[in-house]
Amino acid sequence: MRLNIKVIPKSSLNKVIKISETELKVKLTSPPVDGEANKKLIEILSKEYNVAKSKIRIVRGETSKSKIVEIEM
Repeated sequence: MRLNIKVIPKSSLNKVIKISETELKVKLTSPPVDGEANKKLIEILSKEYNVAKSKIRIVRGETSKSKIVEIEM
């Protein structure tokens, strides 16, 4: 499954907001420094979709707020 994700770093809480079946907005408390926000994003998606972190990868947008993430189900 591929998801389009809009990341909002340095938010007051970690939260997943579903916009559509394949589009999410994710608020993260982590800053976008040294990949911390990406690590937190993978951790949150892992809990949200109940899959291992190793089954989630960022396909596009490693350094961008707009990302495409692939989750192996």
